[in-house]
Amino acid sequence: MGAGLKAEQGRKAIKIPSWVFFGIVCGRRLSCVDCANEPVIMQPLIDLQSDEFFMGEALRMARRAWEQEEVPVGAVVVLEGRVIARAYNQVEQLKDATAHAEILAITQAEAAVGDWRLTNCQLYVTKEPCPMCAGALVHARVDRVIFGCASPKDGAAGSLMNLLQHPGLNHRCEITSGVRQHDCSAMLQSFFRERR
Repeated sequence: MGAGLKAEQGRKAIKIPSWVFFGIVCGRRLSCVDCANEPVIMQPLIDLQSDEFFMGEALRMARRAWEQEEVPVGAVVVLEGRVIARAYNQVEQLKDATAHAEILAITQAEAAVGDWRLTNCQLYVTKEPCPMCAGALVHARVDRVIFGCASPKDGAAGSLMNLLQHPGLNHRCEITSGVRQHDCSAMLQSFFRERR
C-alpha cells in the first residue's frame, strides 16, 4: 500500500491508493478517517492531463519571467502527457531578441527528444505566438499550440495573421485558444500597469 490509505466499509478494510480521494461512508455522511466523522467538503479533482493544468504550468513560467522583470510569457512543451520543456521570456536577461518563451521551450524539447522534429508534442503558451515563434513552431512540426490570451498587435495564430495554419507551408499546427484566458491576460495587464 505504501503511501496509500485504508478506509473501512462495514467491517471489511479496503486498501485505497493515495491518489484516490476517499472517505468513510457513515450512514449517509461521507467523512474523513482522521476527522472523527466530520463532513468532508468535496473538491473537484484536478485533471493532470487537461489543457487548464498545463496552462497553469506555463503561467508558473510566466511568473518567473515577471520576477526577472521580463514580459511575463511562459511556455511548456508536453509529450505523451509529460512536460518535457519549460521556459519563459528572457529577452532582456540574455540581450537576445529571439529569446521568447516559445523559442527557448522548443530548443529544450528538441534536446529532450533528440530530434528537431517535435511531432506528437503540444506547446502551451500564455500569450498568442508572434510571427517568429509561429514560424519556429511550424518548422519544428509541433502538433498542437494552445495559448491563453490573444495578441491583436502581433498574434500569428489568428489575431493578426495565422502562420500556424498557412496553406502554403508544409506543416499546420492545430490551435486551441482562450485556455485560462483571464489569468493570462490579467498577468500581462498587471505587468504593464506596474511599468507605467
